[in-house]
Amino acid sequence: MVKIKIENVVASTSLDGDLDLQRIANALDGAEYEPEQFPGLIYRLSEPKTATLLFRSGKVVCTGAKSIEDVRKAIFTVAEQIEKAGVRINKKPEIEIQNIVASSDLEQEINLNAIAISLGLEKVEYEPEQFPGLVYRLENPKVVVLLFGSGKLVCTGARVPEDVEHAVEKIMEELRAVDLLR
Repeated sequence: MVKIKIENVVASTSLDGDLDLQRIANALDGAEYEPEQFPGLIYRLSEPKTATLLFRSGKVVCTGAKSIEDVRKAIFTVAEQIEKAGVRINKKPEIEIQNIVASSDLEQEINLNAIAISLGLEKVEYEPEQFPGLVYRLENPKVVVLLFGSGKLVCTGARVPEDVEHAVEKIMEELRAVDLLR
């Protein structure tokens, strides 16, 4: 099995109800809140290394995590710190994974022109003058994979890590079936 590395997990949740972002910004060290620039408050954690965006509506987006567990830790840490600042919130928010971005390496160079032809133009976008990678849209799992001539790939749109594994396995099977991968 090829090695897969999760690069970024983006998740969202709601802390139920309106948030006083100015009050939270004043209470949290390092919080960035400039409503004339961006409507949300940005709060970065060093452990786990994430950025959490808080919006007045109570919506929260966490980005930068390397695992789903790191997303949970980050959101619960931020919620705990907001609560300590005296702001009442839902301390056990339901977290929804929006996107997992992962990378992998097929460990050999691949011929993107041949792949574009063999995988079918309805699922593939390949314009080397515009972008050096081939964009491959899979239906099941519903993800997008960027394939590069070096054999490296990036998978985006996954909701669970298993989607990435299935996508990479499927691509490897399809490429082997047409003799484009050892």
